[in-house]
Amino acid sequence: MSNPSEQSPSELNPFHLAGRTALVTGGGRGLGAGITRAMLDAGADVIVYGRSDLPMELVAYAAERGRAIDLYSIDLSDADAIASVSARVLAERRVDILVNNAGTQERHPAVDFPLADFDRVMNVNLRSVFQLCQIFGAPMLGRGDGKIVNMASLLSFQGGVTVPAYAASKGAVAQLTKSLCNEWSSKGVNVNAVAPGYMATEMNEALLADPVRMEQLSVRIPASRWGQPEDIGNVVVFLASPASAYIHGQILAVDGGWLAR
Repeated sequence: MSNPSEQSPSELNPFHLAGRTALVTGGGRGLGAGITRAMLDAGADVIVYGRSDLPMELVAYAAERGRAIDLYSIDLSDADAIASVSARVLAERRVDILVNNAGTQERHPAVDFPLADFDRVMNVNLRSVFQLCQIFGAPMLGRGDGKIVNMASLLSFQGGVTVPAYAASKGAVAQLTKSLCNEWSSKGVNVNAVAPGYMATEMNEALLADPVRMEQLSVRIPASRWGQPEDIGNVVVFLASPASAYIHGQILAVDGGWLAR
């Protein structure tokens, strides 16, 4: 048995991410900020892909924990921008964990859904996820070590209403996660996804502001509350940690029991 004083942090605590660097898309707000905070708490440095400045409180949060946080400005609907910025990141950093969190949503009745909006949702929610998995998965495969966590949705399982592009993209993210698992799990790279339930975040402002719809949704959640960013962040840390070494290709619903009803 090894001496505890000689063990690495991950051996002493399989949920620890000391010495690791995580890239979190959309990591500056909403669920992404919750994921970023959880990564910092677990000992990881964080790279954020986003379109706006990092909140000062998030920068201070990292500094208080002695961790690094860096923002790379990027439009995830632009494949050329993703390639250019990611090449710069890989020239400077080793990325151990990729969290494809960023997403967008458009609401229209299906019969009237503008094709331009459909394409934009698919580009951000699906194409960018695959492209980033390719870019950052390649060095992970070369090392035989890496963690990828994609953001699925309850609409990976259900159809939703007036969100056909979002539902299509999130159904595809679930299948992409399983497909990459089949190719990469034997090579040391874990690919999994988290499917958030109803979360009290900016993306759901329209639902949160509608008392009738809010009541209809809330009554179906066995946990009797909407989720918070930390509920997702803690699960992502688990999937990014050594504790999840034998978990591959899973779409883990973090929904307060919604799908069980």
